[in-house]
Amino acid sequence: MASLGAMAFTAKSYANIIGANDRVRVGVVGFSDRFRQSLLPSFMNHYQELNFDIVAVSDLWKKRREEGQAYLKEKFAHDIQACVNNDELYKIKDLDAVIISTADFQHALHTIEAVKAGCDTYTEKPFAETMEDNRAALKAVKNSKQIVQIGSQRRSGKNYHAAADFIQSGKFGPIVMVELSWNVNQPGRWRRPALVAELREQDTDWKRFLLNRPFENFDPRKYLEYRLFWPYSSGMPGQWMSHQIDTVHWFSGLKHPRSVVANGGVYFWKDGRKNWDTTTAVFDYGDDKQGFQVQFTSRMMNGDERPAEIYYSNGGELNLNLNKVSPVGGLRENHALAMNMKANLLPEMDIVQNVETVVASANTGGDSLTSAHMRNWMECIRSRKEPNAPVEAGYMHSIATIMTNAAVHTGEKVTFDEKKQEVMAGDKVFKY
Repeated sequence: MASLGAMAFTAKSYANIIGANDRVRVGVVGFSDRFRQSLLPSFMNHYQELNFDIVAVSDLWKKRREEGQAYLKEKFAHDIQACVNNDELYKIKDLDAVIISTADFQHALHTIEAVKAGCDTYTEKPFAETMEDNRAALKAVKNSKQIVQIGSQRRSGKNYHAAADFIQSGKFGPIVMVELSWNVNQPGRWRRPALVAELREQDTDWKRFLLNRPFENFDPRKYLEYRLFWPYSSGMPGQWMSHQIDTVHWFSGLKHPRSVVANGGVYFWKDGRKNWDTTTAVFDYGDDKQGFQVQFTSRMMNGDERPAEIYYSNGGELNLNLNKVSPVGGLRENHALAMNMKANLLPEMDIVQNVETVVASANTGGDSLTSAHMRNWMECIRSRKEPNAPVEAGYMHSIATIMTNAAVHTGEKVTFDEKKQEVMAGDKVFKY
Protein backbone atom coordinates (compact mmCIF):
# COMPACT_ATOMS: atom_id res chain seq x y z
CA MET A 1 0.00 0.00 0.00
CA ALA A 2 1.30 3.43 -0.90
CA SER A 3 2.17 5.75 1.95
CA LEU A 4 0.14 8.84 2.79
CA GLY A 5 3.01 11.01 1.61
CA ALA A 6 3.05 9.38 -1.81
CA MET A 7 -0.63 10.22 -2.21
CA ALA A 8 -0.32 13.88 -1.21
CA PHE A 9 -0.53 15.55 -4.62
CA THR A 10 -0.87 19.29 -4.94
CA ALA A 11 -3.38 20.85 -7.32
CA LYS A 12 -0.50 22.13 -9.46
CA SER A 13 1.01 18.66 -9.82
CA TYR A 14 -2.12 17.39 -11.58
CA ALA A 15 -1.07 19.29 -14.69
CA ASN A 16 1.56 16.59 -15.24
CA ILE A 17 -0.98 13.74 -15.14
CA ILE A 18 -2.63 12.70 -18.39
CA GLY A 19 -6.29 13.61 -18.29
CA ALA A 20 -5.94 15.57 -15.07
CA ASN A 21 -7.76 18.56 -16.49
CA ASP A 22 -10.82 16.47 -17.37
CA ARG A 23 -13.61 16.68 -14.84
CA VAL A 24 -14.36 13.40 -13.05
CA ARG A 25 -18.13 12.76 -13.16
CA VAL A 26 -19.45 10.97 -10.09
CA GLY A 27 -22.78 9.27 -9.37
CA VAL A 28 -24.32 8.59 -5.96
CA VAL A 29 -25.61 5.08 -5.26
CA GLY A 30 -27.96 5.49 -2.31
CA PHE A 31 -28.88 8.91 -0.92
CA SER A 32 -28.37 7.73 2.65
CA ASP A 33 -27.82 9.51 5.96
CA ARG A 34 -24.19 8.39 5.83
CA PHE A 35 -23.76 9.95 2.42
CA ARG A 36 -25.46 13.22 3.30
CA GLN A 37 -23.87 13.68 6.72
CA SER A 38 -20.31 12.48 6.10
CA LEU A 39 -19.36 11.37 2.61
CA LEU A 40 -20.77 14.38 0.80
CA PRO A 41 -19.16 16.97 3.13
CA SER A 42 -15.86 15.10 2.74
CA PHE A 43 -16.23 15.08 -1.06
CA MET A 44 -17.04 18.78 -1.07
CA ASN A 45 -13.85 19.55 0.86
CA HIS A 46 -11.86 18.58 -2.24
CA TYR A 47 -14.01 18.45 -5.36
CA GLN A 48 -13.24 21.90 -6.74
CA GLU A 49 -9.49 21.62 -6.26
CA LEU A 50 -9.36 18.16 -7.83
CA ASN A 51 -11.93 18.93 -10.56
CA PHE A 52 -14.63 16.43 -9.57
CA ASP A 53 -18.38 16.79 -9.88
CA ILE A 54 -21.53 14.89 -8.89
CA VAL A 55 -23.92 14.49 -11.80
CA ALA A 56 -26.49 11.85 -10.75
CA VAL A 57 -28.14 10.05 -7.86
CA SER A 58 -29.67 6.57 -7.85
CA ASP A 59 -32.11 5.54 -5.13
CA LEU A 60 -34.95 3.03 -5.24
CA TRP A 61 -37.21 5.09 -2.97
CA LYS A 62 -38.96 7.97 -4.72
CA LYS A 63 -38.72 10.22 -1.64
CA ARG A 64 -34.98 9.79 -1.17
CA ARG A 65 -34.33 10.02 -4.91
CA GLU A 66 -36.16 13.34 -5.20
CA GLU A 67 -34.60 14.68 -2.00
CA GLY A 68 -31.17 13.71 -3.26
CA GLN A 69 -31.70 15.36 -6.61
CA ALA A 70 -32.86 18.64 -5.01
CA TYR A 71 -30.16 18.62 -2.32
CA LEU A 72 -27.32 17.96 -4.76
CA LYS A 73 -28.66 20.49 -7.26
CA GLU A 74 -28.48 23.13 -4.54
CA LYS A 75 -24.96 22.10 -3.48
CA PHE A 76 -23.44 21.94 -6.97
CA ALA A 77 -25.56 24.60 -8.70
CA HIS A 78 -26.48 22.49 -11.72
CA ASP A 79 -29.01 19.84 -12.69
CA ILE A 80 -28.67 16.36 -11.20
CA GLN A 81 -30.05 13.30 -12.97
CA ALA A 82 -32.31 11.21 -10.73
CA CYS A 83 -32.19 7.48 -11.54
CA VAL A 84 -34.81 4.97 -10.42
CA ASN A 85 -32.18 2.23 -10.20
CA ASN A 86 -28.55 1.48 -10.99
CA ASP A 87 -29.34 0.14 -14.47
CA GLU A 88 -30.48 3.64 -15.38
CA LEU A 89 -27.47 5.21 -13.63
CA TYR A 90 -24.92 3.23 -15.63
CA LYS A 91 -26.50 4.26 -18.91
CA ILE A 92 -25.27 7.81 -18.29
CA LYS A 93 -22.57 8.72 -20.76
CA ASP A 94 -19.10 9.42 -19.36
CA LEU A 95 -19.89 8.41 -15.78
CA ASP A 96 -16.48 7.86 -14.20
CA ALA A 97 -17.07 6.87 -10.59
CA VAL A 98 -19.70 6.23 -7.93
CA ILE A 99 -20.00 6.58 -4.17
CA ILE A 100 -21.84 3.56 -2.74
CA SER A 101 -23.61 3.98 0.60
CA THR A 102 -26.54 1.60 0.46
CA ALA A 103 -27.70 -1.13 2.88
CA ASP A 104 -24.88 -3.23 4.35
CA PHE A 105 -25.70 -6.41 2.44
CA GLN A 106 -25.80 -4.51 -0.86
CA HIS A 107 -22.29 -3.03 -0.85
CA ALA A 108 -20.49 -5.94 -2.49
CA LEU A 109 -23.14 -6.48 -5.16
CA HIS A 110 -23.33 -2.77 -5.96
CA THR A 111 -19.54 -2.73 -6.29
CA ILE A 112 -19.74 -5.55 -8.82
CA GLU A 113 -22.29 -3.59 -10.86
CA ALA A 114 -20.10 -0.49 -10.78
CA VAL A 115 -16.79 -2.02 -11.85
CA LYS A 116 -18.50 -4.01 -14.62
CA ALA A 117 -19.87 -0.66 -15.84
CA GLY A 118 -16.32 0.72 -15.87
CA CYS A 119 -16.70 2.95 -12.80
CA ASP A 120 -14.33 3.49 -9.90
CA THR A 121 -16.01 3.20 -6.50
CA TYR A 122 -15.88 4.50 -2.98
CA THR A 123 -17.65 1.59 -1.26
CA GLU A 124 -18.85 1.94 2.30
CA LYS A 125 -18.10 -0.78 4.79
CA PRO A 126 -18.87 -3.53 5.56
CA PHE A 127 -17.73 -4.69 2.16
CA ALA A 128 -19.70 -7.95 2.29
CA GLU A 129 -21.95 -9.84 4.70
CA THR A 130 -21.61 -13.33 3.15
CA MET A 131 -18.57 -15.10 1.74
CA GLU A 132 -20.43 -15.74 -1.51
CA ASP A 133 -20.78 -11.99 -2.06
CA ASN A 134 -17.28 -11.34 -0.70
CA ARG A 135 -15.59 -13.73 -3.17
CA ALA A 136 -17.67 -12.52 -6.12
CA ALA A 137 -16.89 -8.86 -5.44
CA LEU A 138 -13.18 -9.46 -4.92
CA LYS A 139 -13.02 -11.36 -8.23
CA ALA A 140 -14.94 -8.67 -10.11
CA VAL A 141 -12.73 -5.87 -8.82
CA LYS A 142 -9.48 -7.77 -9.46
CA ASN A 143 -10.63 -8.58 -13.01
CA SER A 144 -11.27 -4.89 -13.65
CA LYS A 145 -8.97 -1.90 -13.87
CA GLN A 146 -11.08 0.15 -11.47
CA ILE A 147 -10.00 2.02 -8.36
CA VAL A 148 -12.00 0.76 -5.37
CA GLN A 149 -11.64 2.46 -2.01
CA ILE A 150 -13.26 0.64 0.93
CA GLY A 151 -14.74 3.02 3.51
CA SER A 152 -12.28 2.03 6.25
CA GLN A 153 -11.21 5.61 6.88
CA ARG A 154 -8.73 4.77 9.62
CA ARG A 155 -6.38 3.79 6.80
CA SER A 156 -6.09 7.46 5.86
CA GLY A 157 -5.32 8.71 9.38
CA LYS A 158 -1.83 9.95 10.21
CA ASN A 159 -2.08 8.49 13.70
CA TYR A 160 -3.02 5.06 12.34
CA HIS A 161 -0.18 5.12 9.81
CA ALA A 162 2.24 6.06 12.57
CA ALA A 163 0.90 3.23 14.74
CA ALA A 164 1.26 0.75 11.87
CA ASP A 165 4.83 1.88 11.23
CA PHE A 166 5.73 1.58 14.93
CA ILE A 167 4.34 -1.94 15.26
CA GLN A 168 5.68 -3.18 11.93
CA SER A 169 9.15 -1.78 12.67
CA GLY A 170 9.47 -4.23 15.55
CA LYS A 171 9.88 -1.48 18.16
CA PHE A 172 6.58 -2.44 19.80
CA GLY A 173 7.39 -6.13 20.06
CA PRO A 174 4.98 -8.94 19.19
CA ILE A 175 1.31 -8.13 19.72
CA VAL A 176 0.02 -10.19 22.65
CA MET A 177 -3.53 -8.81 22.99
CA VAL A 178 -5.88 -6.25 21.44
CA GLU A 179 -8.89 -4.71 23.18
CA LEU A 180 -11.57 -3.09 21.02
CA SER A 181 -14.79 -1.51 22.23
CA TRP A 182 -17.58 0.66 20.79
CA ASN A 183 -20.39 1.77 23.09
CA VAL A 184 -23.31 4.18 22.62
CA ASN A 185 -26.39 5.30 24.53
CA GLN A 186 -28.57 6.58 21.70
CA PRO A 187 -32.18 5.29 21.58
CA GLY A 188 -32.50 6.42 17.97
CA ARG A 189 -29.31 4.75 16.75
CA TRP A 190 -30.22 2.72 13.66
CA ARG A 191 -33.90 3.54 14.15
CA ARG A 192 -35.91 5.58 11.61
CA PRO A 193 -39.52 5.54 12.93
CA ALA A 194 -40.63 8.72 11.17
CA LEU A 195 -39.28 7.55 7.82
CA VAL A 196 -40.68 4.04 8.31
CA ALA A 197 -44.15 5.60 8.65
CA GLU A 198 -43.67 7.36 5.29
CA LEU A 199 -42.38 4.43 3.22
CA ARG A 200 -44.95 2.74 0.98
CA GLU A 201 -44.19 -0.30 -1.14
CA GLN A 202 -45.49 1.34 -4.33
CA ASP A 203 -42.88 4.10 -3.96
CA THR A 204 -39.89 1.79 -4.09
CA ASP A 205 -38.69 -1.48 -5.64
CA TRP A 206 -38.71 -4.06 -2.84
CA LYS A 207 -37.65 -6.98 -5.06
CA ARG A 208 -34.64 -5.07 -6.36
CA PHE A 209 -33.79 -4.00 -2.82
CA LEU A 210 -33.57 -7.68 -1.76
CA LEU A 211 -31.04 -8.51 -4.49
CA ASN A 212 -29.88 -12.08 -3.72
CA ARG A 213 -31.42 -12.35 -0.24
CA PRO A 214 -34.33 -14.78 0.29
CA PHE A 215 -37.66 -13.27 -0.70
CA GLU A 216 -39.99 -12.08 2.02
CA ASN A 217 -42.93 -9.73 2.06
CA PHE A 218 -42.34 -5.98 2.10
CA ASP A 219 -41.23 -4.65 5.47
CA PRO A 220 -40.43 -0.93 5.75
CA ARG A 221 -38.42 -1.49 8.92
CA LYS A 222 -36.07 -3.91 7.20
CA TYR A 223 -35.75 -1.48 4.31
CA LEU A 224 -34.87 1.55 6.47
CA GLU A 225 -33.72 0.02 9.76
CA TYR A 226 -31.79 -2.79 8.08
CA ARG A 227 -28.93 -2.58 10.60
CA LEU A 228 -31.26 -4.22 13.14
CA PHE A 229 -32.09 -7.26 11.01
CA TRP A 230 -30.10 -10.17 9.59
CA PRO A 231 -29.62 -11.04 6.68
CA TYR A 232 -29.62 -7.37 5.69
CA SER A 233 -26.91 -6.47 8.19
CA SER A 234 -24.90 -8.17 10.90
CA GLY A 235 -25.34 -5.08 13.10
CA MET A 236 -22.44 -4.43 15.43
CA PRO A 237 -19.85 -6.62 13.63
CA GLY A 238 -20.41 -5.07 10.21
CA GLN A 239 -21.15 -1.52 11.31
CA TRP A 240 -18.54 -0.97 14.02
CA MET A 241 -16.20 -3.89 14.46
CA SER A 242 -15.28 -3.88 10.76
CA HIS A 243 -13.47 -0.56 11.27
CA GLN A 244 -11.46 -1.78 14.23
CA ILE A 245 -10.69 -5.32 13.12
CA ASP A 246 -9.32 -3.83 9.89
CA THR A 247 -6.54 -2.16 11.89
CA VAL A 248 -5.68 -5.55 13.41
CA HIS A 249 -5.17 -6.99 9.93
CA TRP A 250 -3.25 -3.94 8.76
CA PHE A 251 -0.93 -3.68 11.77
CA SER A 252 -0.27 -7.43 12.12
CA GLY A 253 -0.17 -8.38 8.44
CA LEU A 254 -2.60 -11.23 9.14
CA LYS A 255 -5.54 -11.83 6.81
CA HIS A 256 -8.17 -13.16 9.18
CA PRO A 257 -8.73 -14.82 12.58
CA ARG A 258 -8.13 -18.50 13.18
CA SER A 259 -11.32 -18.73 15.24
CA VAL A 260 -14.09 -16.62 16.79
CA VAL A 261 -16.57 -17.16 19.62
CA ALA A 262 -19.30 -14.71 20.61
CA ASN A 263 -21.87 -14.10 23.30
CA GLY A 264 -24.53 -11.46 23.83
CA GLY A 265 -28.14 -10.76 23.03
CA VAL A 266 -30.94 -8.23 22.81
CA TYR A 267 -30.89 -7.29 26.48
CA PHE A 268 -32.34 -3.79 26.53
CA TRP A 269 -33.95 -2.57 23.30
CA LYS A 270 -37.05 -4.75 23.04
CA ASP A 271 -38.24 -3.09 19.85
CA GLY A 272 -38.43 -6.07 17.51
CA ARG A 273 -34.81 -5.97 16.41
CA LYS A 274 -33.01 -9.25 15.76
CA ASN A 275 -29.38 -8.09 15.80
CA TRP A 276 -27.88 -7.93 19.28
CA ASP A 277 -27.68 -4.75 21.34
CA THR A 278 -24.80 -6.21 23.38
CA THR A 279 -21.90 -8.21 21.94
CA THR A 280 -18.66 -9.74 23.14
CA ALA A 281 -16.56 -11.51 20.52
CA VAL A 282 -13.18 -13.14 21.15
CA PHE A 283 -10.76 -13.88 18.31
CA ASP A 284 -7.70 -16.08 18.02
CA TYR A 285 -5.08 -14.70 15.60
CA GLY A 286 -1.72 -15.95 14.40
CA ASP A 287 -0.37 -19.46 14.84
CA ASP A 288 1.06 -21.77 17.50
CA LYS A 289 4.45 -20.09 17.19
CA GLN A 290 3.19 -16.55 17.68
CA GLY A 291 -0.45 -15.83 18.33
CA PHE A 292 -2.59 -13.33 20.17
CA GLN A 293 -6.16 -12.69 21.21
CA VAL A 294 -8.49 -9.87 20.18
CA GLN A 295 -11.56 -8.95 22.20
CA PHE A 296 -14.38 -6.81 20.80
CA THR A 297 -17.12 -5.56 23.09
CA SER A 298 -20.07 -3.33 22.26
CA ARG A 299 -23.25 -2.17 23.96
CA MET A 300 -26.04 0.16 22.88
CA MET A 301 -27.55 1.26 26.19
CA ASN A 302 -24.61 2.88 27.97
CA GLY A 303 -21.65 4.71 26.49
CA ASP A 304 -20.34 7.92 24.95
CA GLU A 305 -19.21 6.62 21.52
CA ARG A 306 -15.51 6.86 22.08
CA PRO A 307 -14.31 3.69 20.34
CA ALA A 308 -11.34 2.20 22.19
CA GLU A 309 -8.43 0.48 20.45
CA ILE A 310 -5.56 -0.66 22.65
CA TYR A 311 -2.71 -2.89 21.45
CA TYR A 312 -0.60 -4.68 24.06
CA SER A 313 2.90 -6.11 23.93
CA ASN A 314 5.08 -7.54 26.69
CA GLY A 315 6.62 -4.07 27.01
CA GLY A 316 3.48 -1.95 27.34
CA GLU A 317 0.63 -0.60 25.26
CA LEU A 318 -0.24 1.45 22.19
CA ASN A 319 -3.44 3.35 22.89
CA LEU A 320 -5.21 4.80 19.85
CA ASN A 321 -7.64 6.84 21.92
CA LEU A 322 -4.74 8.75 23.41
CA ASN A 323 -2.42 8.33 20.40
CA LYS A 324 0.30 7.30 22.83
CA VAL A 325 2.77 4.49 23.43
CA SER A 326 3.46 3.80 27.11
CA PRO A 327 5.10 1.19 29.38
CA VAL A 328 1.76 0.55 31.15
CA GLY A 329 1.54 -3.17 31.89
CA GLY A 330 5.06 -3.86 30.62
CA LEU A 331 7.53 -6.25 32.27
CA ARG A 332 9.14 -4.41 35.19
CA GLU A 333 12.54 -5.14 36.67
CA ASN A 334 11.36 -6.55 39.99
CA HIS A 335 9.16 -9.12 38.25
CA ALA A 336 11.75 -9.90 35.57
CA LEU A 337 14.55 -10.65 38.05
CA ALA A 338 12.58 -13.47 39.63
CA MET A 339 13.04 -15.41 36.39
CA ASN A 340 16.53 -14.07 35.57
CA MET A 341 15.05 -11.88 32.87
CA LYS A 342 15.51 -8.21 32.03
CA ALA A 343 12.88 -5.53 32.27
CA ASN A 344 10.97 -4.82 29.05
CA LEU A 345 9.38 -1.39 29.07
CA LEU A 346 8.31 0.71 26.10
CA PRO A 347 9.13 4.41 26.17
CA GLU A 348 6.47 7.01 26.93
CA MET A 349 5.84 8.73 23.61
CA ASP A 350 3.21 10.21 21.31
CA ILE A 351 2.42 8.05 18.27
CA VAL A 352 2.60 11.06 16.00
CA GLN A 353 3.20 14.73 16.69
CA ASN A 354 0.71 17.49 15.92
CA VAL A 355 -2.21 15.27 14.94
CA GLU A 356 -5.63 15.81 16.41
CA THR A 357 -7.32 12.95 18.24
CA VAL A 358 -9.88 11.84 15.67
CA VAL A 359 -10.73 8.37 16.92
CA ALA A 360 -13.78 9.50 18.85
CA SER A 361 -15.40 10.99 15.76
CA ALA A 362 -14.18 8.35 13.37
CA ASN A 363 -17.60 7.39 12.07
CA THR A 364 -19.62 10.60 12.38
CA GLY A 365 -19.90 13.74 10.29
CA GLY A 366 -17.46 15.06 7.72
CA ASP A 367 -14.59 14.27 10.11
CA SER A 368 -10.92 14.53 9.25
CA LEU A 369 -10.42 10.79 8.76
CA THR A 370 -13.28 10.48 6.26
CA SER A 371 -12.23 13.67 4.51
CA ALA A 372 -8.65 12.39 4.11
CA HIS A 373 -9.96 9.02 2.95
CA MET A 374 -12.23 10.59 0.33
CA ARG A 375 -9.36 12.75 -0.90
CA ASN A 376 -7.10 9.72 -1.20
CA TRP A 377 -9.72 8.00 -3.38
CA MET A 378 -10.07 11.06 -5.58
CA GLU A 379 -6.31 11.38 -5.98
CA CYS A 380 -6.02 7.69 -6.86
CA ILE A 381 -8.69 8.06 -9.54
CA ARG A 382 -6.33 10.62 -11.08
CA SER A 383 -3.07 8.75 -10.56
CA ARG A 384 -4.45 5.16 -10.91
CA LYS A 385 -2.38 4.22 -7.86
CA GLU A 386 -3.68 1.81 -5.21
CA PRO A 387 -5.79 3.60 -2.58
CA ASN A 388 -5.19 3.38 1.15
CA ALA A 389 -8.00 0.83 1.65
CA PRO A 390 -7.97 -1.42 -1.44
CA VAL A 391 -10.48 -4.17 -2.08
CA GLU A 392 -8.32 -6.73 -0.26
CA ALA A 393 -8.81 -4.74 2.98
CA GLY A 394 -12.57 -5.05 2.55
CA TYR A 395 -12.31 -8.74 1.75
CA MET A 396 -10.30 -9.38 4.92
CA HIS A 397 -12.46 -7.37 7.31
CA SER A 398 -15.50 -9.12 5.84
CA ILE A 399 -14.06 -12.54 6.69
CA ALA A 400 -13.77 -11.44 10.33
CA THR A 401 -17.24 -9.89 10.47
CA ILE A 402 -18.86 -12.89 8.78
CA MET A 403 -17.08 -15.22 11.20
CA THR A 404 -18.38 -13.14 14.10
CA ASN A 405 -21.91 -13.15 12.72
CA ALA A 406 -21.70 -16.93 12.26
CA ALA A 407 -20.68 -17.31 15.90
CA VAL A 408 -23.59 -15.06 16.94
CA HIS A 409 -26.17 -17.06 15.00
CA THR A 410 -24.93 -20.59 15.61
CA GLY A 411 -23.28 -20.45 19.03
CA GLU A 412 -20.39 -22.41 17.53
CA LYS A 413 -16.66 -21.77 17.68
CA VAL A 414 -16.23 -20.53 14.11
CA THR A 415 -13.17 -21.11 11.92
CA PHE A 416 -12.10 -20.27 8.38
CA ASP A 417 -11.38 -22.79 5.64
CA GLU A 418 -8.45 -21.23 3.82
CA LYS A 419 -8.62 -23.57 0.85
CA LYS A 420 -12.34 -23.13 0.21
CA GLN A 421 -12.43 -19.51 1.45
CA GLU A 422 -15.48 -20.38 3.53
CA VAL A 423 -16.57 -19.53 7.07
CA MET A 424 -17.19 -22.75 8.97
CA ALA A 425 -19.55 -23.08 11.96
CA GLY A 426 -18.69 -26.53 13.22
CA ASP A 427 -18.56 -28.67 10.09
CA LYS A 428 -21.05 -26.54 8.12
CA VAL A 429 -20.54 -23.59 5.80
CA PHE A 430 -22.26 -20.50 7.23
CA LYS A 431 -24.55 -18.56 4.90
CA TYR A 432 -27.85 -17.36 6.37
